[in-house]
Amino acid sequence: MKILLDNCVPGDFAQHLPGHDVAHCAHLGWERLGNGTLLSAAEEAGFSVMVTVDKSIQFQQNMRRRKIAVIYLRAVKNKVDVLAPMGELVLTAVEDLQPGTILTIQHPDCQ
Repeated sequence: MKILLDNCVPGDFAQHLPGHDVAHCAHLGWERLGNGTLLSAAEEAGFSVMVTVDKSIQFQQNMRRRKIAVIYLRAVKNKVDVLAPMGELVLTAVEDLQPGTILTIQHPDCQ
């Protein structure tokens, strides 16, 4: 599965998503794209899921008719050592995630 890491997710988080084709926005030259344009570009490039720590995406984007799903990682920091334990949860979630949805995965330390 093709998974896109948003700019706000450390690129090293990709190592916690084995078995998938993972790319980071910065490596694709998409670091300046806003969320709506970024989601459209990701869809056109064949990505199935975008992983982000941007809490506002769920309020800013209408996911209806989108071909991509979003996983929002709710954590106290967007550092790879904090996000790493969430990798297993992302791997499980992507198997059943439907296009046009936003799934929140909350870090155990985040309340």
